[in-house]
Amino acid sequence: MLFRGCLLLLCLSAVALGQNSLAQRKADPLKSVSPMALIPAAQAGVQYEYKVLATNKTSTMQKEVSQAAAEGFRFGAVMGGETAFGGKETVVVMMKEAGAPAKQRYRYLLLATNKTSTMQKELQAAGDEGYDYKGQTVFETTFGGQEVVVILENDREAKPISYEYKLLATSKTSTMQKEISVEGKAGFALVGLTVSKTAFGGSEVVSILRRLR
Repeated sequence: MLFRGCLLLLCLSAVALGQNSLAQRKADPLKSVSPMALIPAAQAGVQYEYKVLATNKTSTMQKEVSQAAAEGFRFGAVMGGETAFGGKETVVVMMKEAGAPAKQRYRYLLLATNKTSTMQKELQAAGDEGYDYKGQTVFETTFGGQEVVVILENDREAKPISYEYKLLATSKTSTMQKEISVEGKAGFALVGLTVSKTAFGGSEVVSILRRLR
């Protein structure tokens, strides 16, 4: 009886924890989550199709991501690095349910720059048009420099909404602590974080925050 009582107590605690987590997500739709958490959970009996895109030119990646989206694919993940054959590339994985119609629902913007001031302007311009943050990475260009690459998504079937973005870049974690705390009190949620060598600041921690307008 004692064992059964303990088991029942554990089950009830797990249910309560899950309900509380769900309530928090509903109450805060901008709560920061891992980019991988944005990928739909696998369901029994459901198969998926993938497109792996890799290039060392951000302009080419924009075209390829847009083409995949036109075929019904949605952004899954992004990472910059060095591949076995392509050298330094940005790799993007797109996905959709197998057999889904080639109908475009999502539009994408790929922003890439080594100047944080430029990225701030481009991010905000996209946010005004309803583009939502989906992922970021560091891209090493063919000339040896580094760019922060951000991918944004616009849902053509969703209710129009706009976002306000803040990009913080600093080489000191103590400064980052102060700046991110100030923005947090203003309602900004952290959505992305990378470390890269920018044009003027050297190696910097680049964080992107977002809130609803």
